[in-house]
Amino acid sequence: MSRARRRRTNEEGVPTKGNWYLLSGVVIGVLLGLIISWVVAPVKYVNTVPASMRADFKDEFRSQIASAYYSSNNLARAQARLALLGDPDPIQSLTTQAQNLLTAGDPTGTAYLLAYLVDALKQSTGIILETATRNTPTGNTSTSTPDGISLSSTGTPSKLPTSVNTPTPRPTHTPSPTLGEPFILKSNQAICDSPQKSLLLQVIVTNSAGQPIPGTEIIITWSTGEEHFFTGLKPELGDGYADFLMIPDVFYNIQLAKGGALVSNLTAPPCSVEAGNTTWGSLILIFQQP
Repeated sequence: MSRARRRRTNEEGVPTKGNWYLLSGVVIGVLLGLIISWVVAPVKYVNTVPASMRADFKDEFRSQIASAYYSSNNLARAQARLALLGDPDPIQSLTTQAQNLLTAGDPTGTAYLLAYLVDALKQSTGIILETATRNTPTGNTSTSTPDGISLSSTGTPSKLPTSVNTPTPRPTHTPSPTLGEPFILKSNQAICDSPQKSLLLQVIVTNSAGQPIPGTEIIITWSTGEEHFFTGLKPELGDGYADFLMIPDVFYNIQLAKGGALVSNLTAPPCSVEAGNTTWGSLILIFQQP
């Protein structure tokens, strides 16, 4: 009997199976494990932190935060919930989501709620005052907040209150920086030298001091439809800016939801005709509080 033959038999002369059955067992075990873990009993994440969620789940979480804030005006709670998502810039994340919803037609009407929360967050950055436990100089002191409210104190208090990390929510919330009379149409201009903005109905909303007002709802109607859009969703173009894509030869009516005159019969201006093709311009409307 040869040496190779002896390797294939045991002491009793019975042929052995070799080591291939071990490898096949490992392969079958791995395949069964994958089938069980992926199909039969996949891992289900429960009570995970919001920062680890998928992007679409994060969008739903932001929508719920905006809806809750719209009902309660509890800005501190909304900020705490947004912090759970771990966004580097929560305002930009909310703005981007609102823009995407408007692009898709905003079927759920959530864009306004997101813009409402964005406006509140932008206002809060200039309202929260830092405090510390230290002595103040003797005499009358006065501090002005960005809202123009003067905070005065007389004498030397023994001790200032300990600062609290969570800011106290404001008693009321106003979507616009200033209140005033209904808006008036300050300017209505047709533009033909900006091909990249062709067919855009551009709206700019400012207060009486000329400062842009974000979160302003704009209502536009035409013979077959109606749409609502908001300022401040394109911050790179200005907090008081909004635009709407017009259809040639369609006449539109526009009005601010906060009040003001109805502007009618707006249509895309034809700028030039070359070889039978019309080049369309854009409109810029500026609304201002008197």
